[in-house]
Amino acid sequence: MSQNVDNIKPSYPLFRDQEYKDSLALKRDGFEEKHPQETIDETFLWTTTEEYQELNFQREALTINPAKACQPLGAVLCALGFEKTMPYVHGSQGCVAYFRTYFNRHFKEPIACVSDSMTEDAAVFGGQQNMKDGLQNCRETYKPEMIAVSTTCMAEVIGDDLNAFINNTKKDGFVPEEFPTPFAHTPSFVGSHVTGWDNMFEGIARYFTLNHMEDKVVGSNHKINIVPGFETYLGNFRVIKRMLDEMEVGYTLLSDPEEVLDTPADGQFRMYSGGTTQEEIKDAPNACDTLLLQPWQLTKTEKLVKNTWKHEAPKISIPMGLDGTDEFLMKVSEITGHEIPESLTRERGRLVDMMTDSHAWLHGQRFALWGDPDFVLGMVRFLLELGAEPTHILANNGNKRWKKAMEALLGTSPYGANSTVHVGKDLWHMRSLVFTDKPDFMIGNSYGKFIQRDTLHKGKEFEVPLIRLGFPIFDRHHLHRQTTLGYEGAMQILTTLVNAVLERLDEETRGMQTTDYNYDLVR
Repeated sequence: MSQNVDNIKPSYPLFRDQEYKDSLALKRDGFEEKHPQETIDETFLWTTTEEYQELNFQREALTINPAKACQPLGAVLCALGFEKTMPYVHGSQGCVAYFRTYFNRHFKEPIACVSDSMTEDAAVFGGQQNMKDGLQNCRETYKPEMIAVSTTCMAEVIGDDLNAFINNTKKDGFVPEEFPTPFAHTPSFVGSHVTGWDNMFEGIARYFTLNHMEDKVVGSNHKINIVPGFETYLGNFRVIKRMLDEMEVGYTLLSDPEEVLDTPADGQFRMYSGGTTQEEIKDAPNACDTLLLQPWQLTKTEKLVKNTWKHEAPKISIPMGLDGTDEFLMKVSEITGHEIPESLTRERGRLVDMMTDSHAWLHGQRFALWGDPDFVLGMVRFLLELGAEPTHILANNGNKRWKKAMEALLGTSPYGANSTVHVGKDLWHMRSLVFTDKPDFMIGNSYGKFIQRDTLHKGKEFEVPLIRLGFPIFDRHHLHRQTTLGYEGAMQILTTLVNAVLERLDEETRGMQTTDYNYDLVR
């Protein structure tokens, strides 16, 4: 069973060739002990019922498709946002391979990250020697100017002390005493990727500023700090910079992986590119204030900014949609004294015009959605502004306070009257919800495609299309370069949503002389 060199096929449609179909059928019949098809069909239909949903929501000991990743993943992304910094994970090689592959599949870029390859002996005796050899090898091989250390489950379960291990490594001469090695404990079994980002940023900021505040004066550098949080839309870094540049505001973006995750193909490999410099993070306490763009995920960062840097860190929501962007720009104007320029006012007006143009198609459309807390809150806020109806709202890594804030937001609009909010639930819960209370669309990451396939399997009339927004997006290209923040991001989200509605309408009216009621080209 081989391919023809002149006609090499990918897995699809290769596996539809008869020889492969026969081979797979033989495997099923001879080795899989498959249940009768009638039993499989009957069980599938039962999993789409309200009876099954009730049992599903009583589930406690099992998570299925959790709509979150683990802490070290977020720590790696945060570290990538600093100039010439190598993310270093104190743990097993397999964990780091997972982090690199996860980001590689999303960004379509090589991802620099190393581990100290802890194995069974380190799990028994501790990983101090792994740390000594690993930090030395990392520094000598990859020539970073900073190594940002985080942990995995193994190191946390056995109780490895990063501060002591790093100090011992320096004391024993494996790396110079002055070499920057900030760290964060990021146990994978609690929190999520956004928690890991927060812990790593707090660790880096603490390393460079906690014991160096004697000469810092709030406002002396006449800038503002922007902390993006776990952000995987590279266009969002660019749009924030553009808006602040148009306001002629001095700013520092604290953790900026835009360049290293989007390097050009010009014949030169860049292991390091761009990023926040060490001088910028050292200077951050001298800013007028610090704005946290995703405040629900930045709790430790907020404490450091307020207690150590003595910044107010005023509460703002993620700058998504019309009101969210208004709030952000007005807060920047209030802090800096710089007026919002006419260029941004015109851009806002174009967004309002687009919302007016598309309102008739989005009004009353029902959306189920999931993702990280700040992203979901911003998306729901924008859906309400568009006259759409968010139905099932899920954030596995949300908390009770976030749920109350979401319910308060929904209470401000009649379009939120029939919404339900779920925290700590997974995509198997979402699957039940879209079967028993069908929305028009789902908004979420690539893993939602399996829910769409299940709804279609029950019948075309049950299908719920997936609109890919969030993280990760594995099965589409270049969406990570798009923008979701600012007026520009709102325009892109609006365009995506309304055209999904119109595409669905076209799909439902293509039947020759059956559903093609009119030959409309203007919508």
